[in-house]
Amino acid sequence: MSLREKRRRELEEKRRQAELAGGADKIHKQHQMGKLTARERIDLLMDKGTFVEMDKFVTHHCHDFGMESRKIYGDGVVTGYGKVNGRLIFVFSQDFTVFGGALGMAFAMKICKVMDLAVKNGAPLIGLNDSGGARIQEGVESLAGYAYIFLRNTLASGVIPQISAILGPCAGGAVYSPAITDFILMTKKTSFMFITGPEVIKATTHETVTKQDLGGAMTHNAVSGVAHFAPEDDADAIRLIRELLAYCPQNNREKPPRIEPKDDPNRMEEGLKTIVPDDPRKPYDMHGLIRMVVDGGKLLEVHEHFAKNIIVGFARLNGISVGIVASQPNYLAGCLDINASTKGARFVRFCDCFNIPLVTFVDVPGFLPGTAQEFGGIIKHGAKLLYAFCEATVPKVTVITRKGYGGAYDVMSSKHIRGDINYVYPLAEIAVMGPEGAVNIIFRKEIEQAKDQEEAKKKLADEYLDKFASPYRAAELGYVDEIIEPEETRPKLIQALEILQNKVDSNPPRKHGNIPL
Repeated sequence: MSLREKRRRELEEKRRQAELAGGADKIHKQHQMGKLTARERIDLLMDKGTFVEMDKFVTHHCHDFGMESRKIYGDGVVTGYGKVNGRLIFVFSQDFTVFGGALGMAFAMKICKVMDLAVKNGAPLIGLNDSGGARIQEGVESLAGYAYIFLRNTLASGVIPQISAILGPCAGGAVYSPAITDFILMTKKTSFMFITGPEVIKATTHETVTKQDLGGAMTHNAVSGVAHFAPEDDADAIRLIRELLAYCPQNNREKPPRIEPKDDPNRMEEGLKTIVPDDPRKPYDMHGLIRMVVDGGKLLEVHEHFAKNIIVGFARLNGISVGIVASQPNYLAGCLDINASTKGARFVRFCDCFNIPLVTFVDVPGFLPGTAQEFGGIIKHGAKLLYAFCEATVPKVTVITRKGYGGAYDVMSSKHIRGDINYVYPLAEIAVMGPEGAVNIIFRKEIEQAKDQEEAKKKLADEYLDKFASPYRAAELGYVDEIIEPEETRPKLIQALEILQNKVDSNPPRKHGNIPL
């Protein structure tokens, strides 16, 4: 056998060993848990035949606790690059079949290498997480490895899109890498995230809680707001990642990709004439309005299960990727509260980082009142959303569908905080507060002296509405650019985005602002 043939066979055997990872038994167990392997996940994510693996033969350098005799090629993480929808991305996929996916220094350095390449090449980074945490046998080196990753996540933030899928355990310090990234997906039955597990909590606070209740997908999607999506399983998570990437640019220097639209840009939607009720106290579902306006009625909602009084997500208008921010009158009457403000602010800042125009639908009666909100810091948290809209320099188009009251009107991408094009429906009300509340303050004495107080109050409220709260007052002052019929919404938004496509705006030179965190 020639040396060439010997080396060829050696390479084939080492590749086979690396791809077998923790072995057939552990791969079978992974499948029994309802999870795919690290490589199967990458195969689903990447366009067929485009994945290039890096560092396939890396092993750890630990010589303690018998680890010197337990070396597996790849060391528990598969890293590399390839294409999704024809565009370059970088990926790491943690392998639970090797040491439970525990992270050591070699493992961490593999991830850091692809992170550095992603930033240098201006391409998104996808992290597929399925790990038992730090590799205890490596001690402080494991902690250092995590910190190296956290640093790179932070430096890459706002430079390239970063998406984390939690497809198994993610506990302790490991949670902070996904937390810094732009979007977190958690599979419903197989994933969990927490700083300290149920056993530690029981020992320290005497609380009894399951892993799923403590840090499962729906806990973090609906209660904490840590996660943004709750796919059913690994395959659904990968599908969502591919869909999400389609709305995003490669990096902060590019615009998101435009696709050739199949929906008529001049489509007038008759259903919009009646979707907003005449009665200002009657709720309606803003999802219906959004879907009638956007291309193909398709909205990829982000944080669907959290803070339902505000809607955020991605859609297209005439093929252009846009970020949608919308009040939801079906929940808390569309009031802004702590969670809604934080949810909206985070999404607005992502869109501004990556040159995605913002389209805002406003039907907001104000900030949610109550001691829980005030004690919880609604002032600080509400200021996050205000800050985000003020700071944003991307094209901003706003439609006031019904109510724009108080400070919440200002916050929701109003003309006064650099909204570019602001539309309003004819039935909308823009004022410091609703007419009933306003006349109770302004005309208190007149109402008290009236023979029929209810009739007097109604008359004064109608007069206030016509004079101070109608959209014509705002239009006269130039605070809205146009009063439009609801059925015109789609063509008007598309027209606005077309004229704003070359918009240039900037903020004062600074290291960074100090957002109220």
